Amino acid sequence: MIVENVLPTDYAELLIVWENSVLATHDFITEADISFFKPMIIDHAFPAVTLRCVKSCGGDILGFIGVNEHKVEMLFVLDEARGQGVGKCLLQYAYDEFAVNAVDVNEQNPQAVGFYEHMGFKVISRSPLDDMGKPFPILHMKL
Repeated sequence: MIVENVLPTDYAELLIVWENSVLATHDFITEADISFFKPMIIDHAFPAVTLRCVKSCGGDILGFIGVNEHKVEMLFVLDEARGQGVGKCLLQYAYDEFAVNAVDVNEQNPQAVGFYEHMGFKVISRSPLDDMGKPFPILHMKL
């Protein structure tokens, strides 16, 4: 797999990957939550991080990672591409290129928590609310 740069023209496709991934893995998120977060993600979250992606042979984005300083701010993989090494590839790239050593994960997403634990992260603290003040507990993890 090859990790590629992301351009602002890719944001609409990234948002599709984000929504697909959230619907597949975040059982606690409602359609109203998704509608609430979408504009913030495309207008504020994507521009605030360094984005990289993995594409299919046909050029479609299979997954992406967003990094700020040494922290993974977002990592999302299309549901149909999960289990194929896309997330691991992106995270390994982030280790190598950005020396990432931290991530915040929704506690209610055990698949993501397990993935990061498998990749060497350990829970160091917990917040009962997310950054938006919503009741989605966050696990703060570090290598």
